[in-house]
Amino acid sequence: MPEVLPAAAQDMVAIRALLERSGLPTSDLDSARPDFVLIRENGQVIAAGALQRFGSSALLRSLVVAPDRRERGLGQAVVSELERVARMAHINQLILLTQTAAEFFAHQDYRVIARSSAPQDMQGSDEFRSLCPSSATCMAKSLKDFA
Repeated sequence: MPEVLPAAAQDMVAIRALLERSGLPTSDLDSARPDFVLIRENGQVIAAGALQRFGSSALLRSLVVAPDRRERGLGQAVVSELERVARMAHINQLILLTQTAAEFFAHQDYRVIARSSAPQDMQGSDEFRSLCPSSATCMAKSLKDFA
């Protein structure tokens, strides 16, 4: 399995392009400044994901795998690394919004929650307010249960 690494500032152009090609939101990346991790293959970013912290919780966002690299465990590797990073930062809960990957996240022990049960400051984020439609599934995972 390729190594999952922290993204550097110079990686953001490639990450943004991968997100845009996959139809994921990018308009708030400069203002939200989530912390990305990534996987490279032959110098190309082929998978990425990020955490946007809100106190002791974080929004797991922008999980993306290049279409021709899917079904190879790369998304799971990125999620595992984001969870490890979150635990090291004493984040107790990860929350996400998804329109297409609820089953994928359910297999990683995320459970569906009411959007209104996410932390208030997170609900005020662009991701919650405008970037992800109300039809998106809100899911959460308590990291305290899996320490």
